[in-house]
Amino acid sequence: MTTNHASNTVDAAMRATRVTIDLAALRHNVAVLAERAGTLQLWAVVKANAYGHGAVQCAQAALAAGAHGLCVALTQEAVELRTAGIDAPIMVLSEQPVDDAPILVAHRVVCVAYNEHYIAALASAAAEQAERTLVHLKIDTGMHRVGVAPAAAVARAEMIAHSKHLVLDGVMTHLATADDPAHSATLQQVAAFTHAVRDIRAVAPDLQHVHVANSAATLRALGLDCTLVRAGIALYGLQPGAGVASLVAGLQPVMALRSRVLHVQRLAAGQGVSYGLRTVLDCDSTIATLPLGYADGIARRAWQTSARVLVGGRARRIVGVVTMDQMMVDCGEDAVAVGDEAVIFGTQSQQSITVDDWAAALDTISYEVVCAISPRVPRDFVGA
Repeated sequence: MTTNHASNTVDAAMRATRVTIDLAALRHNVAVLAERAGTLQLWAVVKANAYGHGAVQCAQAALAAGAHGLCVALTQEAVELRTAGIDAPIMVLSEQPVDDAPILVAHRVVCVAYNEHYIAALASAAAEQAERTLVHLKIDTGMHRVGVAPAAAVARAEMIAHSKHLVLDGVMTHLATADDPAHSATLQQVAAFTHAVRDIRAVAPDLQHVHVANSAATLRALGLDCTLVRAGIALYGLQPGAGVASLVAGLQPVMALRSRVLHVQRLAAGQGVSYGLRTVLDCDSTIATLPLGYADGIARRAWQTSARVLVGGRARRIVGVVTMDQMMVDCGEDAVAVGDEAVIFGTQSQQSITVDDWAAALDTISYEVVCAISPRVPRDFVGA
């Protein structure tokens, strides 16, 4: 018998830096959002590897907790879920390359469409496979990213509805400012969408689904005259935006990122740290080096921000430029040893640093923080 020593060695090599994904927290969040959605179906958005959390595992947990379907961004994301044995409805949220049409049809994907050439490609692929593919028509009501203009929506709806191998299963739009309750655009988009749906129903009376709500709109209970909501970032216990921060109080964070101290040194005042020696210590200090860096998803510029890391139950500032594989934190006069835990976001000794804290420090959004965590950081799934 041949032993793959290389594979065994890789399996045995345990990175000090690891992500923990709490699937029990995700199931809790699904329940909270489903309650907020009321009679509407909850579809879980698991695109971008479930926002860095692990698509297959999070999809399975969301479905077990009551989600009716899944949403992804790419053909390959849908195929990954099907290959993992997931049989639930999967919607790809935007048009894909026309060459993907046969793959989408074969994997029974709910296809979102808005351009004539794409609708034709789906119809052709469905005809070749003797299938009837479900299609949701996306209307651009004001975000101006993708979608058919309201004035052309009825014509596109007719094109889908009149195809023998396509089913106009739904109509949808995407809200640009749902995370800002003070912005008037959301109500304007909803009004434009309502008007377009009314016209579409005249040519497609058997329309099954109408949907507008992302996480922010779900939390705000918008679109309750629809049939489903598409919940993404809130599934993972994170706020969609500052304007709805108060509405996520019942949600639990799903991801934690931890590492361990791999080197400790005592440096004198006046010493510089990391590339360019851009941080110069103003007093003697103990500096701990952690084995993660921008290749793992930590912003190189984090040292210039208010981002903090927990070591020994206290928030520590990042000193010096974050390098590809390592970062340094200032532990002051405290005793720190190699092997001590470091928490980038999560809880330690009843102190917490959140993904939202990091997002605020980096002047970005929580989506970017979690999506940035590299695949080379192992994911440990708990609470299954």
